[in-house]
Amino acid sequence: MRASEFTKVNRSALLRLGTAVAMFALLLLSLAYWWLENVPHEIFGTVLFLLLAWHFYTNRFWFANLFKGRYDMRRAIVAAFHLLLAINMLVLLVTSVIISKSLFAFLPFPDSVPLRDVHWFSAYWVMVAVGIHLGMHWSRMMTMTRLAFGITPRQARGIWILRVATLAGVGLGVWGLPALDVWTKLTFNFSLNFWNFNQSVAPFFVYWTAAVIVPATVTHYGMSAIRTLTRARQTSRQPSPTQSPQTCNAVVRQSEI
Repeated sequence: MRASEFTKVNRSALLRLGTAVAMFALLLLSLAYWWLENVPHEIFGTVLFLLLAWHFYTNRFWFANLFKGRYDMRRAIVAAFHLLLAINMLVLLVTSVIISKSLFAFLPFPDSVPLRDVHWFSAYWVMVAVGIHLGMHWSRMMTMTRLAFGITPRQARGIWILRVATLAGVGLGVWGLPALDVWTKLTFNFSLNFWNFNQSVAPFFVYWTAAVIVPATVTHYGMSAIRTLTRARQTSRQPSPTQSPQTCNAVVRQSEI
C-alpha cells in the first residue's frame, strides 16, 4: 500500500472511530440529566440521533445485504440483535420527541409520566446494547483503532496495552455496577439511587464507560466461541480425501438428518 493510500485509510478509520466515540460521549452526557438539566440533555440527544442517522447511512450496504446469502448461527444472532437495537432506538427517539420540554415543546403532545419511564428504561438498555454492539464488532473496532493511531499488528506493546485496558475496564465495570444500580434500572423498577453530582462527577462517566465494556467483552468472547464451534462442526462434516465414496455418501446423508 502506498503512503497516500495508507494515509487515506487512516483518515477514514479515524473518522469512523471518532464518530463512534462522539456518539458514545453524547450518550453518556445524556445520561447525566440531573447534572446538566433538560436543555443540554435534549441538545445532546438530538445531536446523537443525527450522528446515528449518519452511522446508518455509512453502513447502508449491511442493511441492503440483510436478506442475501446464507444464515448461520452467528449471523442470525447479529441480525436479530440489531433488529432489537433498532426498535429500542426508535422507542427512545419517539419518546424523546413526545416528552420534550424544550426543543420540541411546540408539538401538541400531552405530558406523560409513563412515557418518561419508558424513555429512561429504553435509555439504560441502550447502554447495554451499545456494549453488545461493540462486542459483536470488536475486531473491526480494534482494527480501526490500530489504523487510526498507527499501531501495526506486529507492535505487541500497543496490542497488549489495549488488552490490559480492556481487562481493567471489565474489573472497574463489575465494581461500578452496584454503585450505578444498573440492575434495578434495567428491570423497569423505580430506583432511589440517583447519582449525587454535588459530591463527584467524573466517577459517574468512568463507571458507565466501564459498565459498557463488560457486555462488550462477554459478547466478543461469546461470539468467538460460537464462531469456533461453527467452524469445528463444518470441518467435522467434511469427508476425508481417503474416505471411500460410500463413506462420503453416508457422511452427507447423516449431515442432512
